[in-house]
Amino acid sequence: MSALTVLADDQFKAPSPDELFTFAPIIPGVDWFTKPVLLAILSSIIVIGFCWAAFANPKVVPRGVQNAAEYGYMFVRDQVARPFLGKDADRWMGLLLTLFFLVFVWNIMGVVPLLQFPVASHIAFPAVLAISIYVLKVYLGIKHQGAIGYFKNMMFPPGLPKPIYILLSPIEFLSNLIIAPFTHAVRLFANMFAGHMLLAFFSMVGFWFLFEKLTPLGAPVGVIGVIMTIIFTGFEIFIQFLQAFLFAMLASMYIGNALHPEH
Repeated sequence: MSALTVLADDQFKAPSPDELFTFAPIIPGVDWFTKPVLLAILSSIIVIGFCWAAFANPKVVPRGVQNAAEYGYMFVRDQVARPFLGKDADRWMGLLLTLFFLVFVWNIMGVVPLLQFPVASHIAFPAVLAISIYVLKVYLGIKHQGAIGYFKNMMFPPGLPKPIYILLSPIEFLSNLIIAPFTHAVRLFANMFAGHMLLAFFSMVGFWFLFEKLTPLGAPVGVIGVIMTIIFTGFEIFIQFLQAFLFAMLASMYIGNALHPEH
């Protein structure tokens, strides 16, 4: 249901999460195929198409799509991969670049006209990515450090007084194996969920008081709603980029910690 639906009782009501985040199946009888799933598939196609157009036949002097993609590549390499992976950065650039681009496109769907829904505001989508990184982190940690060494390095960092481990070890265990993957997904989800709610609220205020209930007293409220919608749209685009960066950065950090426990 759209947040801008004309209300039967002729009174303004703020959009509810059910109105904004619950969708009927696009194909009757196929319950899982809803708007978020369609946008997630579309986002994957966009990322694949963008990277294919940029790197399938690269030029020595980049232009157009290749130029934009190389700026993105250098940003992820210098700001996400190298600070945590060092000499292993190039090896993991494919994964990290894909994560960054995919999450960013997921997020930017929230401000694209007609689409107007950030895929990551459904917890299932960031959860799948976070769980994938979690499994990869544990696998790499055990592979490079051994099962005993992985948990020893995680729970008993060297150089501390032994009594400290009584308190520190369970905290490190919970932080690395339970809290970290949870916050990895929830941080992205919560920001996109809250941003979508704010944009829907202010756009509904502007629409309602300017078009549905236009009165001398209501018109200024509607104008404020429109102005706030524009401001929050710009702010939301910044947050969408920032959350894509943070998600990829945390993935890089987790992989780096598994490969290089001394860091």
